[in-house]
Amino acid sequence: MEIHQLKTLVTVAREGSITRAAERLYLSQPAVSAHIKAIEETLGLTLFERTPKGMSLTSDGKRLLAKAEHTLLVHREFIEEAASIKESVSGKLHIGAGGNESTEILGQLLMRLSDSYPQLEVVVHQYATSLDILNGIRDAHLDAGFYSEVGESDAMFTTVEVSRFGIFLAAPLGLVAIEQPLDWSVLAELPWICPTSSTCCGRAAERLFQEHSIQPKQVISIDGESVTRTLIAGGVGIGLLHANAAKDALTNGDVELLCEVQSTVRVLFAHLSRRNQDPLLNAVSSLLGEALAL
Repeated sequence: MEIHQLKTLVTVAREGSITRAAERLYLSQPAVSAHIKAIEETLGLTLFERTPKGMSLTSDGKRLLAKAEHTLLVHREFIEEAASIKESVSGKLHIGAGGNESTEILGQLLMRLSDSYPQLEVVVHQYATSLDILNGIRDAHLDAGFYSEVGESDAMFTTVEVSRFGIFLAAPLGLVAIEQPLDWSVLAELPWICPTSSTCCGRAAERLFQEHSIQPKQVISIDGESVTRTLIAGGVGIGLLHANAAKDALTNGDVELLCEVQSTVRVLFAHLSRRNQDPLLNAVSSLLGEALAL
């Protein structure tokens, strides 16, 4: 049952006439009659008696009229609230972003924000690590941000998962004998190209060292994945790459993949939980949900 059909029901009940209801609703009389017929068929009830003087509600119709009027009131309040929210969504929105894993969904979100809220100014801040993004949200330098999961979720943040990726250990061509199981004592002798522990790859590397009881003799700290890939391909050492970069480098013949270090790292969109009722962030979350549903 459509909301415009309920509006027709209420108008006919108030006017007591198909003709007058059609005039009020700017509809043809057959259209008004069709609405009433559709409602009655859907409900399996007779709501009106057709009399020489017009349309009169049956006892069932009288019982349902109040409900129909209440439904229309709630619908109108819903539309008014949505309009109020849209008018209030203005000013600046600061969003933090990091690696390539959030680029596509960020782009879709920015396009939707531009179309829906042209008066809103969106500023995207690029950060080296996920921890920097979370600190930016925590300190109110950012309204929200996309980051790669680096540990247990913090209750102070409301998060939405937007994608996932894996992490691979990559090596220069011919540097390491590809055999299973890998000889981790040999790998520990090689230079490792690793980001800091505040990143997902940094934490994955630390877990790898603990799991295999090794400590590389040389660790080269690099935060940029593109630089890490270049150094591995150039024969500087071994290191960790996100799945897309790792597979692309493998396809191009730049590296060899030794193993999958972590199968799932979640990419999350986050904002402070205490801002859950913020009209600005509600609007952003709604548009993000539309983008993710595609």
